[in-house]
Amino acid sequence: MTVRSRMVSQYPTRLAACSWTDVESALEDGVDTVVVAVGAIEQHGPHLPLSVDATIGDALAERLAEELGDAFAAPTIRPGCSGHHMEFPGTITVPAETLMDLIRAYCRSLDDHGFAHVVLVPTHGGNFAPVNTVAPEIARDVDANVVALADLHEYMDLQNEGLADADVDYGEPVVHAGAIETAMLLAIDDGLVDRDRLERGVEGEISTARLLSEGFEAITESGVLGDPREATRDAGDAILDRITAAYADRVEAARDAV
Repeated sequence: MTVRSRMVSQYPTRLAACSWTDVESALEDGVDTVVVAVGAIEQHGPHLPLSVDATIGDALAERLAEELGDAFAAPTIRPGCSGHHMEFPGTITVPAETLMDLIRAYCRSLDDHGFAHVVLVPTHGGNFAPVNTVAPEIARDVDANVVALADLHEYMDLQNEGLADADVDYGEPVVHAGAIETAMLLAIDDGLVDRDRLERGVEGEISTARLLSEGFEAITESGVLGDPREATRDAGDAILDRITAAYADRVEAARDAV
């Protein structure tokens, strides 16, 4: 991980845990960045809860804010664009326009309070396109620097690199409810993983276009891609560390460029 010279905030990492006076004081003290994860409430197989993407968003936003040292983690946006999972009960989806309106409202609110940088971090595949669409528009409308960490291929590459960092000889070309996300949940809260219901899903190359157009049920009856039995807690920590380090470098570069 890159060695950074940074302040360490005396305030809670989670924005929602602060009082308004805490936030006012933090802004005066130079805490000028907010990380907004954009998650989902959708099926993740029989062994994981519907909250996987939102839970990962919470953890990643907090880790990134802590790594930066002068940032808050905003409440994760949930649900997201999950229409391709609607065959599975419990999934909640919103139209892309609704999600983009909510992201606009978040950014405008934070901009109004004086935050200089708003970092958007989608943790669900269906949210990457809406984030990439709306971020430039928001950037033209607010004073804050809007940083969208929304390259889906990079995100999945970092996840697979984290598996390798933990010496797990397994890779997932498309990430959903398999080894990677199961490992991340084990690292965040292993009580969220039902170990008695781990089962291998569809493996190998998968058409993301077909997943989006025909839905997950056309590909996998269980909703699982990959093999969650390959997951370990150490791998989950390695994945989160890998993403956090890469994203912190990206945010610092974006802030330096302003």
